[in-house]
Amino acid sequence: MKKDIHPKYNEAVKAQCGCGAIFTVGSTSDKVEIEVCSQCHPFYTGKEKLIDATGRVDRFKKMVAKKQELVKGSKKAKKQARAEKKTKAKS
Repeated sequence: MKKDIHPKYNEAVKAQCGCGAIFTVGSTSDKVEIEVCSQCHPFYTGKEKLIDATGRVDRFKKMVAKKQELVKGSKKAKKQARAEKKTKAKS
């Protein structure tokens, strides 16, 4: 095995969160900055943020309804065209 190829491991490095909390962790870097920690994460705090998905659902339903109208419209148009051909053929 090669010697001196691993980085130095620091056992007491301060990790600072975006919310201001400071933790002592072990790391190979000298300073650690994190965005979310157990003190500010919604899962641990119980302050879960609900994402309003109704806008997306409504948009999807509109899109499906519009597509169905187009499909129904095209079927009606085909039926009308066939009916017109039949009436023209009879006369």
